[in-house]
Amino acid sequence: MKQIEAKIRGEAEVERQNRDLRLERARVDAREYRQTVLESITTAGSVIGNGISNFLSEPDKMATVIGSLTLLAGGVYGAKYGIGTFTKVVESRIGKPALVRETSRLNIVDTCRHPIKTAKTVFQRPTDPLEGIILRPELEASLRKIAIATRHTKANRGFYRNILMAGPPGTGKTMFAKGLAMHSGMDYAILTGGDIAPMGSEGVTAVHKVFEWAKTSRKGVLLFVDEADAFLRKRDQERISEGVRATLNAFLYRTGEQSKKFMLVLASNQPEQFDWAINDRMDEIVQFTGIISITAAYSSEDGVLTEGMMDAVVDSAIAANRQKQEWRHYRLPDAVDAVPN
Repeated sequence: MKQIEAKIRGEAEVERQNRDLRLERARVDAREYRQTVLESITTAGSVIGNGISNFLSEPDKMATVIGSLTLLAGGVYGAKYGIGTFTKVVESRIGKPALVRETSRLNIVDTCRHPIKTAKTVFQRPTDPLEGIILRPELEASLRKIAIATRHTKANRGFYRNILMAGPPGTGKTMFAKGLAMHSGMDYAILTGGDIAPMGSEGVTAVHKVFEWAKTSRKGVLLFVDEADAFLRKRDQERISEGVRATLNAFLYRTGEQSKKFMLVLASNQPEQFDWAINDRMDEIVQFTGIISITAAYSSEDGVLTEGMMDAVVDSAIAANRQKQEWRHYRLPDAVDAVPN
């Protein structure tokens, strides 16, 4: 037992001595580390202080460093925002917005694809805006006044008037819009409201791109929006989506004032569906009424007005007039004679 006890005491003594040695070694290491850190801070502070002192004492070096940092910052921000701006400029000059279905404005892409069509467009002379359109005399006179006023506005670099054309399909609204642009020396761009409505929130960006593209035209652009009531509906309706509402607000923001760069022409079958702000932006409203011959052509299989259709319409009108004349000469029997005995 004494041997075991002595052995345990010996091991405990050795452990205690080893512990004291480890603690002493840790103290020495901590003291050396602290001394090293303090010396490093002192050295770094001395170097930085001397550097700042030398930097401030040499104005030429200060100007060089500040200029270099300024150029570096300018290069970073210029590259960040300049690329986006350059992309927008190139897109507006070379191509056309996705919403534009048809346009007479020349661009590099269409020129390469259709060189003959482009050459015809370049050398095309102004034509009668009502050529090939069958209209009532009163409506034709009203449209001619609009064409003359628009041409004079273009020549005098004035503000264009916005027009709303209401009426059934096939009455010549699109044809007149194209003819009006060509007659006035402007480019035209045809959009469809049915393309804008399903885009949701993306329609806001698309609408802004169209107007930015129109502003870059030197000749001016006639923006013709067919089926405009598809997305320019009243905002107080519950069934209108948030995306369409935001697109309508963007459209209203872009058309809040008259422009010297573009003329807005809306076409609709249901103008009563428009938001009140849209009606407020229209300077003139033209009501297109369908005539029998146009209705007959529109209801046919191929939509082409033929000579046979015209003859049938004329024969029907003659027969209706003959029947009307017969009714005028017909006299009803007297009331007394009409009562049986």
